[in-house]
Amino acid sequence: MNILLIEDDQALAQQVIAQLSEQEYRVRWLSDGQNALHEDPTPYALIVLDLMLPKVDGLDILKAYRGRCDTPILILSAKQDATIKVKALQLGADDYLTKPFWPEELTARIGARLRRPILQRAGGIEIGRLFVDLTGHTAKVDGEDIRLTRAEWDLLAALARQAGAAISREDLVEATLDPSRDGTLRTLDVHVSRLRKKLGPCSDYLCTIWGVGYRLEVPNP
Repeated sequence: MNILLIEDDQALAQQVIAQLSEQEYRVRWLSDGQNALHEDPTPYALIVLDLMLPKVDGLDILKAYRGRCDTPILILSAKQDATIKVKALQLGADDYLTKPFWPEELTARIGARLRRPILQRAGGIEIGRLFVDLTGHTAKVDGEDIRLTRAEWDLLAALARQAGAAISREDLVEATLDPSRDGTLRTLDVHVSRLRKKLGPCSDYLCTIWGVGYRLEVPNP
């Protein structure tokens, strides 16, 4: 599979390329944002994108790519601020890995992402029997609409964008709840409980990860 790596740190890029090459991935490396912005993202199975790039910011590249393709995008960044993570996820990133990291962790995440039976369709994400329409702000189970509140849909969309990954309760609160309207961890748990019931036959997709938060599990094909 072809992977696009966009990273300005040459030593790190070479380390990542060596690690991915051992797993028989073919890697194209770009070191600045300007070249990345003009690159066609569609031929790649996955994109690894640094946020702090020369010439063009990584978030701008993420936004541009999401307007052109549904290719999974994994963010690499030294920025650990939750607001940056949330912004990247809202713009369509599929995963977020903070620096420093072990190259083995990166290859494991890439392998897991490429194995997941998730179909990125125009305007939405299909996970097993569940379809989350990111454009219409709706969701379907087995083709039938499910009635969700705004908070429930925002929560489902945030989980769907990182399907298979555990997301902390704190990040979910910041990404999906209005702090002026009781946006607390307890409120989040209530929304999760209600959402799980509304998912019906897909309720077991929504898993509690004790001590961390929640994950939207991807069913085996």
